[in-house]
Amino acid sequence: MDYRIEHDSMGEIRVPADKLWGAQTQRSIQNFRIGVGLETMPSEIVRAFGILKKAAAMANSELVPKRMTKEKLSAIEQACDEVISMKLIDHFPLVVWQTGSGTQSNMNANEVIANRGNRIAGKALLHPNDDVNMSQSSNDTFPTAMHIAAVISVKEKLIPAVETLIATFRKLEGENADAVKCGRTHLQDATPITFAQEISGWRSSLERDVELLEKSLEPLCELALGGTAVGTGLNAPEGFASLVAEKTAKLTGYPFVSAPNKFHSLTSKDEIVFSHGAIKALACDMMKIANDVRWLASGPRLGLGEIRIPANEPGSSIMPSKVNPTQCEAVTMVAVQVMGNDTAIGMAASQGNFELNVFMPVCIYNYLQSVRLLSEAIVSFDANCACGIVADRAKMKSNLENSLMLVTALNPYIGYENAAIVAKKAFVENITLKEACVGLGFLTAEKFDEVFHPEAMV
Repeated sequence: MDYRIEHDSMGEIRVPADKLWGAQTQRSIQNFRIGVGLETMPSEIVRAFGILKKAAAMANSELVPKRMTKEKLSAIEQACDEVISMKLIDHFPLVVWQTGSGTQSNMNANEVIANRGNRIAGKALLHPNDDVNMSQSSNDTFPTAMHIAAVISVKEKLIPAVETLIATFRKLEGENADAVKCGRTHLQDATPITFAQEISGWRSSLERDVELLEKSLEPLCELALGGTAVGTGLNAPEGFASLVAEKTAKLTGYPFVSAPNKFHSLTSKDEIVFSHGAIKALACDMMKIANDVRWLASGPRLGLGEIRIPANEPGSSIMPSKVNPTQCEAVTMVAVQVMGNDTAIGMAASQGNFELNVFMPVCIYNYLQSVRLLSEAIVSFDANCACGIVADRAKMKSNLENSLMLVTALNPYIGYENAAIVAKKAFVENITLKEACVGLGFLTAEKFDEVFHPEAMV
């Protein structure tokens, strides 16, 4: 392999000749061989760095044009565009398990953009620290990248995935408005419900989750950029914080603003914790929905069997023709992972000692993993399971007719205690509610038929 010599404040170091990174990135590669190839800094963070570095250069060009010349700005903008488009993703090799401030990832971006910008310019025009990192510090750029990446990933991946499943459920509601079935509470038979009503509960939960996700993004639109090292804004020109946030908003199309208190935004990760709480709420609802679906589809002969779901693959290596609710299982495993990530994020956010949190990489790594896994699991569940749900109306009718809780319809006519006696007699003697009620003399057969209409109970 061919190498070139790069240097930093610690001296010279060899860097692969075909890579755009520099000395500090290379030192991180050599010093943090943890999760290599598996747990690199998320691509969403790389993209966010491209956005914020471009926005910073644009702001510096307006505020300090003698230092950020038009020539430098042009080279930085072109290099940043290549970072944003993921064209240079192979030049971002660093793992999550590095310095807790994300300093090496900030320098990775600085070095790649500077070196790529120099190649574009055809000369040594840009310095990673003096130009690409102008008016910035790792301490304010990494939390800024976290917020940008979080907002974009939720808006462009997670919410669209949920809205697709919502549309599927709304369609299923329309198809099953007249399908009456047994309701269930405590895993026990309850009063009747339509299948459409049951589905509407799933849909409404997801609609509320979208509302919560949207609300959780509002605090994330506040950016730390401009706080520099400890929140004082040292070495940043006056007006930089507000202007760079304005530039970021224009580049992304999202309402980013400058955080009002940079001391807070460098040391506290409460916005990420709050937002991930909304993601966890979605995971909880998806766990419930997936469990409902697999319970309702259980069988095919000895379970509830009230719905049929697509048979996607063989379910057993030993039992012929067995088919399992695998999409439901994938969703529930993802939900468990998201709940675990929430604990990790909470612990990481609690480590904001003095003027800086130093658990930021693991915090955003888990956040973005939750978004990615949930988005992909929901899309898969929708396409491979929910879209193919079909009500087994005959089974629903059979189960409903066997339900003892239909006795609730008799309460207004024979009273709660007598209705309880009817239900118990029917259960013990394995007879119908009508046979028990008439046998006990509470109602005549004709009166029973007159007042007993399960379909009216929904």
